[in-house]
Amino acid sequence: MANKTTKMKAWQLHAFGLENLSLDTVEIPTPKPNEILIKVGAVSLNFRDKAIVDGIYEPEMVPKPLIPVSDAAGTVVGIGSDVTRFKIGDRVISHLYSHWIEGTPAPNEPDFCVGMPLPGGLAEYMILEEESAVLTPSTLTDEEASTLPIAALTSWFSLVTYGNLKAGETVVLQGTGGVSIFGLQIAHALGARVILTTSSDEKGEKARVLGADEIINYVKTPDWAKEVQRLTNGKGADQLLEVVGGEGLNDSVQATKVAGQVAVIGFMAGQTTNLDLMSVIFKQTKVQGIAVGHRKAFEEMNKAFDKYNIKPVIEKVYSFEQAIDAYKHLAKGAFGKIVIKIS
Repeated sequence: MANKTTKMKAWQLHAFGLENLSLDTVEIPTPKPNEILIKVGAVSLNFRDKAIVDGIYEPEMVPKPLIPVSDAAGTVVGIGSDVTRFKIGDRVISHLYSHWIEGTPAPNEPDFCVGMPLPGGLAEYMILEEESAVLTPSTLTDEEASTLPIAALTSWFSLVTYGNLKAGETVVLQGTGGVSIFGLQIAHALGARVILTTSSDEKGEKARVLGADEIINYVKTPDWAKEVQRLTNGKGADQLLEVVGGEGLNDSVQATKVAGQVAVIGFMAGQTTNLDLMSVIFKQTKVQGIAVGHRKAFEEMNKAFDKYNIKPVIEKVYSFEQAIDAYKHLAKGAFGKIVIKIS
């Protein structure tokens, strides 16, 4: 590093609750032989980040203090002695499941997640293992690239890696948060028909501009699963991204076709559900748990984003000092992503 400073600013969580997140001065970490030091350009927030701060996401795994936030993009400014994948000046993005490179996940992947339990990106600098970083698509800024590691890859892994999405198939997406909006952009780019549920006609119109084919306002049409069946002539959707969780999983089963895929991603309405097993059995529904994805899929997705010129949808960019405000915005919900610019 050009300047000889050894200190950096970092947000640290000292106890659960947003009031216990403070901007501190800490040592700049030194990369080990297989690690790279990143000057962080931007990070994006996910529901996971809020759940960690709130103490409802594997609380026993959260170290104190913790530098939070999983999704970061920046520039390599230091490399360990054994690093071969990257050089100084490369633009890179973090990868949540840092040890999951390809294939089936190991049982202990959650132990190596960036942003908890490993330190995250809400700091001026961060360490990544060289195996866990990916090159930033040349077409994207750091702010845009920071939105990819969780929200985009989760959608891609559900729809493409597991779902093998084909043109002409129908996808149902819930709401207009990060995962759903990326799902809309990916599905639309691949030629699928997109049905999106929302509580807001205004957000529905925004989603239409991005390529949504049908909008269901679930406030006006509470039995949205029945409406999906009507819109698909009684067949049901090929795939559905379930980001709400809770009892709504039953509606998701009803909305998909026989032997369709429900990708279980989120838990905003609860981490448990009473599932009607007879529906799952008779419809032969594939209920697929999704914990983001592996690095190989991330790199394949980045190529597709370049090919189809997919630009992340960012509702607002906050400054580094405004991190608390960014978390509060996330709690209220956003159309697409919330980003914090670091440098």
